[in-house]
Amino acid sequence: MDDIKLRARAKINITLDAIRKMENGYHELEMIMQTVNLCDNLHIKKTNTGKVELKSNLVWLPCDSRNLVYRAAEYMRETYNIKEGIEIELVKNIPVAAGLAGGSSDCAATLVGINNLFRLNISQEELMKIGKGFGADVPYCILRGTALAEGIGEKLTVLPNFPNCYVLLAKPPISVSTASVFGALDLKKVNKHPDTKAIIDYIEKGDLQAVSDNMVNVLETVTCEKYPVIEQIKKAMIDRDMSIADLAAELNLSSAYITRIINGTFIIPETKKRISKYLDISSELISS
Repeated sequence: MDDIKLRARAKINITLDAIRKMENGYHELEMIMQTVNLCDNLHIKKTNTGKVELKSNLVWLPCDSRNLVYRAAEYMRETYNIKEGIEIELVKNIPVAAGLAGGSSDCAATLVGINNLFRLNISQEELMKIGKGFGADVPYCILRGTALAEGIGEKLTVLPNFPNCYVLLAKPPISVSTASVFGALDLKKVNKHPDTKAIIDYIEKGDLQAVSDNMVNVLETVTCEKYPVIEQIKKAMIDRDMSIADLAAELNLSSAYITRIINGTFIIPETKKRISKYLDISSELISS
């Protein structure tokens, strides 16, 4: 095998709670995380160059040691004495700085892909330990699925599969640094924390409505204040309280068509205007 193709899936938080701020400056967290079908694509190839080469569809994306994918490939090559070169083509679909763990997932896919391509036989548990060195979300992105994350996100417990459903993701034209949000988080201003145990129970029962009714992310105390557009989008979704199927029926379009408009596969200005007018939000918030 000379190459391997992988999908690096995005991650969403069903809940996100910060328990306390630790002496090292990090927050002790409790989160329920879930992978979704939105993904980046990686094509990893063996070469005879004797070095790591990274290419991307985004011209502005760093393709050197500033990129987690590059650093992960360099680490694997040096640590496991890989003589061949490694070329990685990265096609980004997950929005950057959107809280969807795009970079972490790309890093995880790189570790998994190189392990499989070069038959290194590293266990998933060991890969997750390696991944922790690149970021707190990387171990989860190797694990995937539905999981409870504790500590700074590295302590993972597998949960029952999340009920099958559509998830509507909205990415406004802003970029939010996770580090800056945690830096600005004041737990004294958090009035509502998620009931994580109850949410896990709802997931086990397959009660999607109860899950959606009780989702809480304490970081919204920072992001919604700093970026009002997030609250506007959230309010529009909650006020409408509709699924993609409902929206499709209202606009006399297919669910698949609406989904592809929203995730950016189709960029059709006129239809975007219809959706945004119905939801009473800017068309720029539908996809980018």
